[in-house]
Parts: sequence; structure tokens; C-alpha cells
Amino acid sequence: MERFIENYKNEKFDVIVIGGGITGASVAYEAATHGLKVALLEKKDFSWATSAVTSKMIHGGLRYLVNGEIGLVRESLRERRVLENIAPNFVYPWPMMMTHYKKPLKNNKWVVKVGMLVYDALSFDKNFTWDPCKKIPHHRTVSKQEVLQSEPHVRAEGLTGASIFYDCVSIFPERLTLAFVKSAVAHGAKVSNYAKVEGFVLDAGKRVTGLKVNDLLNNTNQTISGDVIVNCGGPWADILLGLAKSGGNVNETLRRSEGIHIITKKPLLSGKYTVGSMTSAGRHFFLIPWRNHALIGTTDKPFNGNPDDYRVTRESIMELLDDVNSSFGDGKLSYADVKHTYGGLRPLVEKETKETYSSSRKYEIYDNKDEGLDGLITVEGGKYTTSRKLAESCLKMVAVKLGRNLGKSITDKQYLTGCDIKDLCAFINEAKGQGNGFSPACLEYLARNYGTEYKEVIKLATEDKSLSKTLNEDGEIMAQVVFAVRNEMARTLSDIVMHRTGIGTLGNPGEDVLRKVAAVAAKELQWSAERIEKEISDTVNLLKLPV
Repeated sequence: MERFIENYKNEKFDVIVIGGGITGASVAYEAATHGLKVALLEKKDFSWATSAVTSKMIHGGLRYLVNGEIGLVRESLRERRVLENIAPNFVYPWPMMMTHYKKPLKNNKWVVKVGMLVYDALSFDKNFTWDPCKKIPHHRTVSKQEVLQSEPHVRAEGLTGASIFYDCVSIFPERLTLAFVKSAVAHGAKVSNYAKVEGFVLDAGKRVTGLKVNDLLNNTNQTISGDVIVNCGGPWADILLGLAKSGGNVNETLRRSEGIHIITKKPLLSGKYTVGSMTSAGRHFFLIPWRNHALIGTTDKPFNGNPDDYRVTRESIMELLDDVNSSFGDGKLSYADVKHTYGGLRPLVEKETKETYSSSRKYEIYDNKDEGLDGLITVEGGKYTTSRKLAESCLKMVAVKLGRNLGKSITDKQYLTGCDIKDLCAFINEAKGQGNGFSPACLEYLARNYGTEYKEVIKLATEDKSLSKTLNEDGEIMAQVVFAVRNEMARTLSDIVMHRTGIGTLGNPGEDVLRKVAAVAAKELQWSAERIEKEISDTVNLLKLPV
């Protein structure tokens, strides 16, 4: 992939997408598959914000049934299956254990049983997958004794049993988002990270005809022309819309919800299940086995202020720890047990609910012509699981604005780039059997996270033995750093360790590892000694726990 903004020559696009999270990546991919000339602009790195701070799940949204959102749950379950098909190495079934207690009532096992039956019914097509090894069984209810035998750290007091059901895990959402970006590029889209939209170009009739964009890496400015602009700014969508309006006025259309996660090495799980529990206030949280750690989240509370100023606070961590300690384990999980934390903001469109936890995860697609901004479409809300379907719906509005018949969507019928894997189990076994000096753990990790492109990473390491050095317990190797720069548009150390590899996503890997990675990246990107030190310092600060 190449940053097109560095060589932009006044090309006019049919569609310009603002935002390189999963929504923008999906819209760019959808538009490109319809044969449109597409540009995608992201002000930082792809998938650096909301799309990177998920619970690593692709799910139907069982709790949305409580709100009566049958349509949203059905759409989510259908899209869960689609993502299993088109991104088989990134999305696959995983067993969930939802524990039940005497209180609150909505967590009663018989009340939940009704919801589980509906969930099973709404996912009637769950086994219509391209890969036969991705079968999902119906839910089942287990006794208190079975729960404690499987997961000894589940709190026994008041426990009445659990429901075992399946949703899907998304092992590396940043790379899944990147797969959508790569797929857009494969269909002709032009993309650029670190390309910040600083203004809109309007003609005499107040129609949006382009964008004023700053290339942050080279500090140059461009005016990029397009027939339709799609604002996929997520938590920044209303701020971007304000740039297009006279005086920069922003209508308060968005609510923002903070969600954080913590990662601990403390042994809390067997590794067989994702365990869901409920607080006395009726909020769910999950303990997820991830890379030999426990990933715990998420929270859901309102955030007021500029999303650029958002940071995870110690207060938010302590609130999550209090929820966990009140409902799970021995009640002794402490701040000292937290190895890493991450958080972000969800854009919500619903205003009727008093708290963000109860707000819908539906999405809205607005034609801003009604606000005197013809040529601009704004997407707000949504959830990771339904982003592909959102993009499909968005393109219907784009087609109307372009006055073209774009035909039917094909994005649910073809593999994403690097994901052309018909049998995941056979693919993983084949990769692990290659040997060539690489451990089975390394080969499996690369195969899952790079799909068919893992062989290119292995080739780099084979040609230069210094790139075969293992960096962590997962088996990640230095060749991934080179691949990230040459093939995946990584331009900073944090891009590499947070969004292209998992080197930093379990917390600070240590100065020694960061220096080794920075040294390899520096050769590829011609960093000076001063730049190396800045990149290391910036990454260390990013990974610091709040005090």
C-alpha cells in the first residue's frame, strides 16, 4: 500500500471517505467493489481509535434483546456469519459462559433461558458457513457444580448455574480493519493515513466538492476533489460536520460513551470459555482468555468533551475493578494486577435513554443535503459487527447522489484480501507443519493474523536471518516489522507495535524489545537517532498506566 496523498495530482474521485476505522474501511471497500474511484483519508493511523478498543468479539448482541431490538440482533447475527466467511482467520466461534445468580431478576437463569431460545432462533442460519469446521451448536444450561468445576474462580455465593452459548471472537480487530483497507486498495481505492481533513470545499451553490487535507507526515496541504464525501469520523463525526458549516457550528447529534478494558496476567480463567458476569446494577462485563492473559471489560459511561482529549483514567480502571470484585472471584483484583489498559469512545445516536449502557448500537446514515450541504453523507453510531452491512446501506445513498445504478453488493460473497482460506483448521495445520526453523506457535500466530500473506513474512525472515528473531511468547518475529513498513503503511513505532503486530498490545514489552523494533523500522524509514528516541519515548508514554 502507498500513501496516495504524497503523489496526489489533482485526481477527482467519485467518493472520498473520511475515517480509517472499521466503518470508513468498510465503506471504502464497498464503494471500490462497485467500480467507483475511491479515496480514504485517516487523520492518524488506520484503526487507532474506537475500532482498536473492542472486546475482541464479533457478536449478535444478546443483551440488545432486553431492549426489544430484534432487528438489530438479527442483522448482527447474520453479519457475524458473513465475517466468519469472508475473514475466516480473524473471526471464528468461541464458547461463552454466562453465569446466573439469584439476583438481579434479569440474570435469572429461566429469564435468560427465554432470551437464549430467541437468540438461537434468530441465528437459524449460523451454520451456513463456507468453512464446515465453524459449526455453532445451540445453547445449553449447566448446573452450579458444572460451572465451578470448569471455572473455579466464578463466585459461588448465590450462583444458580450458567448458560453456555457461542458467539465469535475477533482475535486482532486492528488487522481485521486493515484487511478491509487492503481489500479496498485491491479494488482500486487510494488510501492514506496521517491525512487530516482541515476543511471542506463548497461551490457557489453550497455543494460540497472536496476537502482541504494536511499531510501530517510531510506538512504539506492538498485540496482533494470528489463528487460525494462520506463522513465516517466515528466519535469525531459531528466535529467534522461542523467544519463544513458556516462558522463551524456543530449540532449535538452524537452522544459518546467511554468503554475501557484491562489486561491482567492473574490466573482467573481456565481458557476454555469467555465468562460473562453481571453486577448488582445489572451491567454485564466479560473475562476473556486472550494470549495467556485475562482481558476484562467493558465499561459504558457517558463522556463529555472533545474526543481528542480522551484518555483512560485511574478512576475508570478502579470503577471496573470494583465491578469485577463485587461480582467475580475472591474480590482481591487490584490496580497492581493490571498489566495494560486501553479504552475509547463509542459514537451513539440515541438520546432517549438516561444512561449510555442502555443506548442502542444502531447506526444512522444522513444525507446532509437537508442541512444545505449537498454532496455530503454522515454516518453515525453502529457497532463493529455490522459495519459491512452499514457500508452496503450507505452505498445505496451514494448511488442516488451519483445518479448511477451500482448494482448489488458483492462484499458478502468474496474473501477479504489475505483471507482466501476454505478450511481454517487445515490451513493452520499446514502452516504449523512447515518448520524451517520456526516454532509451531510462531507459525500458527502468523497464519491466523496474516492469513495467506503469512508466507511473505516468513520469506522475509528466511532471506534475512536477523528478522527471524522471536520477540514474545506468541512467537512474533522481527520480519513483521519490515512487512508492516513495506506492505502495510506503518509509519511510526506505535503503528507497528499497536496496530500491525501485537508487540505492544499486552502492555510495554520492555525497552530492549522497543529498541530492537525501532532499529529495524529506522532502517526502513530512514529515521535519525533523534527520531528513534522520540518514537520510543512516545510509545512508552502511550503504554503507561494512568496514575
